[in-house]
Amino acid sequence: MSHEMALAAYRNLLRSASIAFRGDMRMLSAARLEARKNFENNRGLASGSEEYTKQITHAQEVAKFLRENVVQGQAIDAEGRYRLNIHEHTERGDNEDIKKGKGNTLAGTKCCSS
Repeated sequence: MSHEMALAAYRNLLRSASIAFRGDMRMLSAARLEARKNFENNRGLASGSEEYTKQITHAQEVAKFLRENVVQGQAIDAEGRYRLNIHEHTERGDNEDIKKGKGNTLAGTKCCSS
């Protein structure tokens, strides 16, 4: 593990934020500030330490989540319809689990219940 890995994780996080929040400067700025704050707070970690590795992994997971799972919407009328900004990185599923009523879905079980 090295400084280069941290820099690569930071850049990946910033790129993912740019994809997720494209066109929304307020959210993009907030995401950039949060990423910088977290990396600055962990600046003193020893390269190669367990905590260092944990923080790099966390940054990579956040970047992946932003890139694949965050979709912004924009209201298009007063009736509550939205236009979603889905991009090529957005994760798309086939909804088979939802159709079958498995897991914590609204089909058959209450949300967030065990």
